[in-house]
Amino acid sequence: MARQKGIIKLKGTIGDITFYKTKDGHLAREKGGVDASRIKNDPAFQRTRENNSEFGRAGKAGKILRTALRSLLINSADSKMVGRLTQSMVKVIQADVISVRGLRNVIDGEAELLQGFEFNIRGKLGTSLFAPFVGTIDRVTGTISVDIAPFIPANMIAAPSGTTHFKITSAGAEIDFEAETFVEGHSETVILPWDNVATVAISQENMVTAASTKPLFLALGLEFFQEVNGQMYPLKNGAFNPLALVSVSGL
Repeated sequence: MARQKGIIKLKGTIGDITFYKTKDGHLAREKGGVDASRIKNDPAFQRTRENNSEFGRAGKAGKILRTALRSLLINSADSKMVGRLTQSMVKVIQADVISVRGLRNVIDGEAELLQGFEFNIRGKLGTSLFAPFVGTIDRVTGTISVDIAPFIPANMIAAPSGTTHFKITSAGAEIDFEAETFVEGHSETVILPWDNVATVAISQENMVTAASTKPLFLALGLEFFQEVNGQMYPLKNGAFNPLALVSVSGL
C-alpha cells in the first residue's frame, strides 16, 4: 500500500495498480491475490471458504443488531464500529461447539460474549457513567429494563468539555438472526442538567415479545448537550455519546 502524492488524485485501476480513497487519504496498491474461481472450487481453499462463510454470517448478524438499535446508534457510534462489531460477532460464532466449521452460527454460539461491547470508542459508557445501575432481562414478561438510583450528575458522569446537560437512553432488542428480524423498544429521560443536584430515581422499561426464545439485548447510553441562549444543541454532534451492551441473554 502506497500513499498518493501530488495535486491530481487517481481513482480506479491502471494496469496492475489500483488507486482508491480512504479516511487515511488517497492510496494505491498492486493488484494481487488468488483468482476468485479457484477459491470457490479448489479443495485446497476449503478452510478459506469456511472462514469466508462464517465471516459473512457475522457481518449479517452485526447488521441486524445495528438496525435494531438504530434509534440510539444514530447519535452514538464511531466510524469503525461496524468492523469492530463484525469481529466480535466472529468470536460469538466461533464459540459454537455444535455445528461443523463453516456452518457455525450466532444462535449456537455465545451471544453473551457481546456483553460490554462499546459502540463508540471515542466515548465509552464504562468511563462516562459511574452511577450504579441494574440491567434486567425478563424473558417471561418480555421486559428489558434498567434502573438507576438517584445520583449527582457532576460526580457520577464524566462529561466532555462544554457539556451543560445530558440524557440517559436505553433500548431492549429481541433478535432473530436466522430470519433477520427483530423486535425493539427504547426509552429516554428528559434532558437533565449536568450539575450538583441529585436526580430522581430513573427506571426505564423496554418491551419485546413475552416468553421469547431469541437472543435478547439491553443497550444503555448517554447523550450530551450544550445549552446556548436557551436552546439545547447536541454536543459536538454527538461525537462523544457513549452506548454499550450492558446485558445479553443468548439462551
